[in-house]
This record gives sequence, C-alpha cells and structure tokens, in this order.
Amino acid sequence: MSEKKILKAEKKINIRFSEVDSMNIVWHGSYSLYFEDAREEFGKQFHLDYLYMFKNGFFAPLVDLHFNFKRPLKYKDEAIIEISFRDTVAAKLIFDYTIYSSDKTQIIATGYSTQVFLDKNYKLVWSIPDFIVEWKKMNGIL
Repeated sequence: MSEKKILKAEKKINIRFSEVDSMNIVWHGSYSLYFEDAREEFGKQFHLDYLYMFKNGFFAPLVDLHFNFKRPLKYKDEAIIEISFRDTVAAKLIFDYTIYSSDKTQIIATGYSTQVFLDKNYKLVWSIPDFIVEWKKMNGIL
C-alpha cells in the first residue's frame, strides 16, 4: 500500500506593529489572518484559489477555525506558516497549520480550518464537487 501524497506550502510573515497588542505580542485575532495568508499561498501553489472555486460555481466559507497557542510572537518577529491539506471523503476542505519561528526551531501555534461548499445560491453542497475530485486527481491525492 502506498502512502498518500501530502500537499504542503509555506508562507513567511513579518509581524507588523498593527498586529500586536499593548503587551507587544501578536493579538490573537491576527492569527486568523495568518492562516488566511497561508491558505492563499496554498491556493497559488496548488491551483486551488478562491477565484478558481468561484469560476467552478462554488463558494467555500469557513465553518470552523481552531488555534492552539504555544509561544508569543512579538513586533518585528519573523515566522513561517506551514499549511497542509488534510484529505477527506466529505464535501469540505480541511487545512492544518503550524506557525514556526523563522529558524523553525520553535512551534509558535498550531491549528486547523474547515471550509464547506455552497453553490451560487448559497445552498450547502453535500457531495464533493466534480472540480475538487479532478483537482485531487491532478495533485496525486486520488
């Protein structure tokens, strides 16, 4: 039995002043933006961006977003976000995230997100859209 292919991407971030709180650490709400930046990078690298989904007749809203904080990030820190696609037979997209220090020696945070598919009438889709099946085949997941 062969191992499943794992699709991963990385995104480097620099912590800006607007992302920290009065303690000079990254405000927890900024992490959702970091995860979004990583999803956007993944989409670029693996041809699964939001416009591609929209052109295929679907929206993919977030329905679950989870964080586990390990260490703080501070103003002017650099970090690396690693995102990986978690394959599922359900009609959803699940991504796992790890945010590392810039030298990858420390884990800053981990988490995951779940997106579902809505058609253009905003109706929940219960089966995997054909374009996602094709995307999985194209990327060696199926």
